[in-house]
Amino acid sequence: MPFQSPERIAARVQLLTVLEQWCRAAAPHEACALLIGSKRAGLWRIERLWPCCNSWSDPAERSHRFAIDPREQLLAQKWARGLGLELLGSAHSHPASAPVPSATDLALTAPPALMLIWGAAVPGAVPGAVAWRVATDRAAKDVLLWIYLVWAVGLVLALVAMRFPDQV
Repeated sequence: MPFQSPERIAARVQLLTVLEQWCRAAAPHEACALLIGSKRAGLWRIERLWPCCNSWSDPAERSHRFAIDPREQLLAQKWARGLGLELLGSAHSHPASAPVPSATDLALTAPPALMLIWGAAVPGAVPGAVAWRVATDRAAKDVLLWIYLVWAVGLVLALVAMRFPDQV
């Protein structure tokens, strides 16, 4: 099946609240999790969050790097298939930087995938989750940005879709 770009991304507020708490608990290290859900008619629905341990090899770098153990990914995929769901991508936090994929984030992501990053756009701002679609053709540098503005109470205030062909 060819990769289809999501026209919409949906996630329950409770799921985003769990992600927020998981990210806060891991600070000052990067938190990480797998996104499990479904893809139907242009809608990617994130239905489950699989929190993971940050297994980056050098613990001193875990404040700005993360890795998910491949065994954990396989367990999550097997569990998701049993529910009729699939692995959509991963989530992680940027505790000290903007929620924009780093070169390392992009290099370690197998496209096509959804990458959800929790962080504050500017220091001192209210953090939120930003979802990036990592395209199958990296040379095209075509990233679809979906911005969720999430306040501390977990209310999704806005969803904006824009194309940034030269951002990554």
